[in-house]
Amino acid sequence: MIKGLTTQELKKLNIDELNVLCSEIREFLIENVSKTGGHLAPNLGVVELTVAIHKVFDLPKDKLVFDVGHQSYVHKILSGRAEEMNTLRQFGGISGFPKRSESEFDAFDTGHSSTSVSAALGMARARDLSGEKHNVIALFGDGALTGGEIYEAMNDAGHTKTPLTLILNDNAMSISKNVGAVSKHLRKIRINRVYFSSKRKVSLFLNKIPVIGKPIRIFIEKIKSILRRYVLTTTVFEDLGFKYIGPIDGHNLKSLIDCLEYAKSENKPVLLHVCTQKGKGYTPAEKDPSSFHGVGSFDASDGKLPPLKDSYSMQFGKTLIDIAKDNKKVIAITCAMPDGTGLVEFSKLYKDRFFDVGIAEQHGVTFAAGLAASGFVPVIPLYSTFLQRAYDQTLHDVCLQNLHVVFPVDRAGIVGADGETHQGVYDVSYLSTMPNMTVLSASSFRQLDSMLRYAVNEHNGPVAIRYPRGNTETAFDTTDFEYGKAYTRKDGNDISIITSGRMLKRAEEIADILETDGISVRITELPTVYPLNEDAIIKASENAKLVITIEDNVKSGGLGEHIAEVLLSNGVNCKFKAFAFPTEPIVHGTVDELDKKYGMDAQSIAEYITKEI
Repeated sequence: MIKGLTTQELKKLNIDELNVLCSEIREFLIENVSKTGGHLAPNLGVVELTVAIHKVFDLPKDKLVFDVGHQSYVHKILSGRAEEMNTLRQFGGISGFPKRSESEFDAFDTGHSSTSVSAALGMARARDLSGEKHNVIALFGDGALTGGEIYEAMNDAGHTKTPLTLILNDNAMSISKNVGAVSKHLRKIRINRVYFSSKRKVSLFLNKIPVIGKPIRIFIEKIKSILRRYVLTTTVFEDLGFKYIGPIDGHNLKSLIDCLEYAKSENKPVLLHVCTQKGKGYTPAEKDPSSFHGVGSFDASDGKLPPLKDSYSMQFGKTLIDIAKDNKKVIAITCAMPDGTGLVEFSKLYKDRFFDVGIAEQHGVTFAAGLAASGFVPVIPLYSTFLQRAYDQTLHDVCLQNLHVVFPVDRAGIVGADGETHQGVYDVSYLSTMPNMTVLSASSFRQLDSMLRYAVNEHNGPVAIRYPRGNTETAFDTTDFEYGKAYTRKDGNDISIITSGRMLKRAEEIADILETDGISVRITELPTVYPLNEDAIIKASENAKLVITIEDNVKSGGLGEHIAEVLLSNGVNCKFKAFAFPTEPIVHGTVDELDKKYGMDAQSIAEYITKEI
């Protein structure tokens, strides 16, 4: 039924047929994601909800905006992409997130949290200004409610009474369990059965009354409203100006369709509170939704995930625990990602020095600034792509005051299958423009250990340590690290390669290729990416036929441009070439595939060098 099913055919299905479709979609999801990898648990949780949305609304004329978008697989299946699901997140295949260039059904490109209502409100205002008639829907999870932007958008929408439909998918989780006052507020709404039992009885009573005039119906609705406020205080959504409907069973198709139809008929801001189970329908994902949030390929028959390999994230977590034993001022902060950033064990061992602030990077960074201004040493690990969300706070609240905040920048550089919205190729460029900021880049677990100990115990001021996803390590002995020092990892006379981090291994691979042709290569590592050791750069460039830089960052504002400026300013006359990623959206695929696509693999760089000397 799934493949070839059109939205118009879906609309003709009855409830029983739709429930069969939902079962088929779950089987299809498990079968495909177990092979391609991806966000399994979030999508299993929104099967009925997505089917109901496609049943009720006229997509793509009506606009559906996802928040983050990792729960958009069912939407992709229902919008004509079922045949392509075997290419999900694969190089040249369909994206794991909504993508306008991929389908007219994808109204807005997404990848970060708490943005959907702002985008949907912009579309709703554009609709009204253009005199058009269609619905705009924003679908977001309860984790998004820990981010500030969504409240700014809801406040705007509620104040102006712009008609749009918000759907809160409440599964009590983002990646890990949600935290904070908003989570408690939602929990209170879910468990207050007295009010909702009364609400159902009043609704049944109303349904039995024949049409006896609008005034009586309005009167009864007011009684219902008074009853609600007596039993349950107003929701934050109503305070922001929305008509609140819920909680709704997110796995009951009839209830979902009825409520969506009602929301569609309203000419005002409406919020539907839908409760779902993350991982629904697949026992391993139901039992462990965090592990099945984002997975690689696995055996679908038993749900056993492959064992975790050592990674930079794990090394960071181990080292921070060891540092915290002796340094009682160390504070760890996560933005709803203790698992992804290696802080789970720290959170168990040092509960009083661990804070999960939710998906709120802006708050997290300024919160860290407050701690630092009070004499503590906050460590706030963030994926490179998510640190972007707190650019102003990093510059304004941390760097301008020269506060000692440590930023472990996880997933720096190319991350692969998550694509454009998650590639960490901008951090060197924007961090190196900030006053007082120091940027370090680790090329091995041992070096990361040394850098973190230095950053926490010795450094004075803001410091970022960038490291890649996974476990890419060089064969060079990089146990030594001294702030500001450059290291000659290999001596040679013909070519000089200057690099850092993951690309030190790439330099090593290039040298192996070139030396088979008798080309001698010198490799200089700059573990301190910013500020630069100018003397070391000048020395590394002396007498070389060609100087190249290789970095896991975009070219604009990156290591190569900074080094070129050093050479030019100091009158060093040499042939120079910077290898970096272009300042354009970097597509999804494996790291090796993307390196090759953008000419950053060892063979491509070696061939360039051979032609130039």
